[in-house]
Amino acid sequence: MGMVVMSKRELNRLDVLARLDSDRLTAQAAAELMKITPRQTYRLLRRYRDGGASAVANQRRGRPSNNRFPDVVRDHAIALVRERYADFGPTFAAEKLAERHDLRVSRETLRSWMRQAGIWMSRAERKRIQQPRHRREHVGELVQIDGSEHRWFEDRAAACTLLVFVDDATSRLMELRFVASESTFAYFEALKAYLRRHGKPVAFYSDKHSIFRVSNENGVSGNGMTQFGRALSELNIEILCANTSQAKGRVERAHHTLQDRLVKELRLAGINTIEAANAFLPNFVADYNGRFAKPAARDQDFHRSVDRRQDLDQILCWREQRQVSHQLVVNYSRMKLTLKPEGLAIRLRGKMVEIYDFPDGRLEVRWKGRSLPYSAFDKLQRVSHAAIVENKRLGEILAWIKEQQDRQPRFNRVPDGPRRSSQKPGILKDRTMKIVEAAKPKTKSPRVSRRRSDMVVSAAPAHAPSEAAK
Repeated sequence: MGMVVMSKRELNRLDVLARLDSDRLTAQAAAELMKITPRQTYRLLRRYRDGGASAVANQRRGRPSNNRFPDVVRDHAIALVRERYADFGPTFAAEKLAERHDLRVSRETLRSWMRQAGIWMSRAERKRIQQPRHRREHVGELVQIDGSEHRWFEDRAAACTLLVFVDDATSRLMELRFVASESTFAYFEALKAYLRRHGKPVAFYSDKHSIFRVSNENGVSGNGMTQFGRALSELNIEILCANTSQAKGRVERAHHTLQDRLVKELRLAGINTIEAANAFLPNFVADYNGRFAKPAARDQDFHRSVDRRQDLDQILCWREQRQVSHQLVVNYSRMKLTLKPEGLAIRLRGKMVEIYDFPDGRLEVRWKGRSLPYSAFDKLQRVSHAAIVENKRLGEILAWIKEQQDRQPRFNRVPDGPRRSSQKPGILKDRTMKIVEAAKPKTKSPRVSRRRSDMVVSAAPAHAPSEAAK
């Protein structure tokens, strides 16, 4: 006798029919247990007595449904989907088959057809499995870097960003720094501290943030390299960008641990400022590495010492090239830097000079490494007529600027250039802060209105004669 496949309901019915056949149950009680009528109960009992347990199983199991579509309709639908809707999902494809081809198929039926034909796969089947990547064998061979924006001080202060440097071989925290936001100047300062403490690693591993990677590689201007990438190139350090966050899992997992432990440690220490938190970090890093760091597979350290001939301050800054005009004027960040007409500057008309914008707020104009004296004029500031009269060389330009600013008395945008949230106060940082404050909407004081009934009116009595009558 072959094996009979039965459902759970059919097995329950088989047990009830066996007890009914042995007179351990009445027909009415058996009908109530099987939730069918007494007439259907007697019919099933006859089938059970004639054919045994196999007679209780569904006789149509394994046979095609009577309501199924013909094979011609199925093949036609699959052919249309292959030809025109190969990248459509079952729901959208079913809608288009009904709208454009008058072929009405339910989305679940079409889903099964597409899966059987290999046209469509579920999201779980499409999910790519991330293979684990083995650790590097040496310290300093690969360092993962990332910024984590979080409410590190909870409700005691505003949210800020923590820059995290994690060694791939050991999961050690190599550098931590709290900054206002993730910017190039912030990474410059963190990288300078890293290099002075550990030396130069072989490579950094980051995400595709615009600080590390140029989004438009085919851009007309630029050399396809960010300011941070240019600095690493001069230091002979490679920068690699991950396609997914799972690829740099060491630093991502460190974020989760730090957002739990570091937040509580700052709360217990009563710290609510970035400066105090940065002073607290060295002791925390030492304790963290003692608990969670792993030994490297090889003892050799791949960090290299920084060349003494390389000045980190000159490398870790924002550098751009500008052309000197005939009037010895250099335009940068909507400012006019006028070179003093003396010495070398006189021969630089039409030539390219380099702007050095330092994280500490300094701004220098250089040509072949030589600093040039200049005077700065901010085009965004309001110009007075006295200043126009005093400076004859820029009189026409200043007059045009004042005319444009009179039409728009309030600033409506921050000038282009690097983000200066982590830059120290200087000529450009202070100017940007003033523009941001001026751009904020000002709240008007509520108008104090008075009703006519509230006004004190002194009028002469009705019987009193007026002055005109006198």
